Amino acid sequence: MKYSAEGYEAIIQKYNLNVIPNWHRSFIWKESQTHHKQKSNDYIKEIFPAKYKPGKSIGEQLEFAFKYDGINLSILSQIFSVIDTNDLIEYIKSKRTGKYARRIWFLYEFLTGKKLPIDDLKQGNYIDLLEVDQYYTLSKGTSVKRQRVRNNLLGTKAFCPIVRKTETLKNMENEDLAQVCKELIVNYPPEILRKALAYLYTKETKSSFFIEHEEPNNTRTERFVALLQEAQEDDFCQKERLIELQNRIVDKRFADKDYRKNQNYVGETLLHGREKIHYISPKPKELEELMEGLILCHHRMIEGNVNPIIHASVIAYGFVFLHPFEDGNGRIHRFLIHNILAIRGFTPRGIMFPVSAVMLKKSLSYDQSLEAFSSKLIPLIDYTLDEDGIMKVSSDTAHWYRYMDLTQQSEALYSFVKETIENELPNELLFLSAYNKTKEAMKEIIDMPDRMIDLFIRFTLQNHGKLSKKKRYKYFDKLTDQEIEKLQKVLIDQNLHHFHTK
Repeated sequence: MKYSAEGYEAIIQKYNLNVIPNWHRSFIWKESQTHHKQKSNDYIKEIFPAKYKPGKSIGEQLEFAFKYDGINLSILSQIFSVIDTNDLIEYIKSKRTGKYARRIWFLYEFLTGKKLPIDDLKQGNYIDLLEVDQYYTLSKGTSVKRQRVRNNLLGTKAFCPIVRKTETLKNMENEDLAQVCKELIVNYPPEILRKALAYLYTKETKSSFFIEHEEPNNTRTERFVALLQEAQEDDFCQKERLIELQNRIVDKRFADKDYRKNQNYVGETLLHGREKIHYISPKPKELEELMEGLILCHHRMIEGNVNPIIHASVIAYGFVFLHPFEDGNGRIHRFLIHNILAIRGFTPRGIMFPVSAVMLKKSLSYDQSLEAFSSKLIPLIDYTLDEDGIMKVSSDTAHWYRYMDLTQQSEALYSFVKETIENELPNELLFLSAYNKTKEAMKEIIDMPDRMIDLFIRFTLQNHGKLSKKKRYKYFDKLTDQEIEKLQKVLIDQNLHHFHTK
């Protein structure tokens, strides 16, 4: 079969562009009368019959791309940097009231900062820049008179990710997870929810550290718990608060006073001192503008009432990919998920989602959500690494971080939140409710201090429902054998062993 590349693929080949591949690639098969799609892990390959073939001009190829390949700001920024603008101007003038010509015209000026020698449109209806049924957008875009478009992009030129409305995301939206959670917690008394919150803070803290193969001491745990308690009250997505956050999370010796000044990366040392690079962060000189863009994007999504989980995904994953600090980026990334879901009202007051616990359990899925961007980025960057592990990046890289497609990351976060609300959180609440009933029943047998009851439950569960002789005589020598038997029976009746072994 002989296919001809069209849309983005044709332009990329013509100009030999170095790009992160688009999620959709289009080809024409002249001998076919029908078209079909082939799906792989990374992209969709769509084969069109000859009647779909666009003209050869840059404008006609871009129009085809907008129709079938979607809007990819990262690729467009590179296309606009190399094409002959005269060809583009001729195309726009020939179709200046057409919706695709207007979008191409606007995006050229938005991405390049250059104004084309074309008169403003004087009449015609306004159109959305991004189709609202295909992309997550601001609820009310900014009207731009020049092209008569509504700019409903999530961000600005400095930082503007794209999230496509895939069937997966649409289906998850329809489940209304926030309402599911609200209906769940009304079944539990305030006392159980209060205890659950204290427990979940600690569990979330340890899970966030364990993801990075670290075990926090009591001091670091308490610091992170204190931050999670503040996550429901304050907006941390501003420069001063992010720096404060980093300072409170890491060892004082590694606290940053500003965004990093060094080129950092994520890697691992292999045999013979070789380094395997997993991720390369933006250049330090690009960080200030990128981070300003991320923070502005955050505020635009609040004002534009963007879906809270999409909002949290864009900012949290955007943050970790920008990697603005020398240390603590991963924990801040996961903290921002809590912070945004809370301030957007998705998380009910007085409760917290143990999302990191789910990420830890589903570590492969979590790693894949990070690698969906990083694995495509690494082959495109020219860098050197000296014997001291100091990296120098020689290629231009900002556009890759500025215009990320965060669709896969949003799907991943939605799945983690769904698992948290449907399984992780209910199981924790059921356990704590059963634990509370168990303690009350045990106190009816013998009025022991809470600490002793907690020890009895822990030791008994650890030994499969029966207190060991060693623990029995070391900690509970004042109890009779009959009391021990009754206390053990309470644990069985309340089915605590079921929760302990899950």
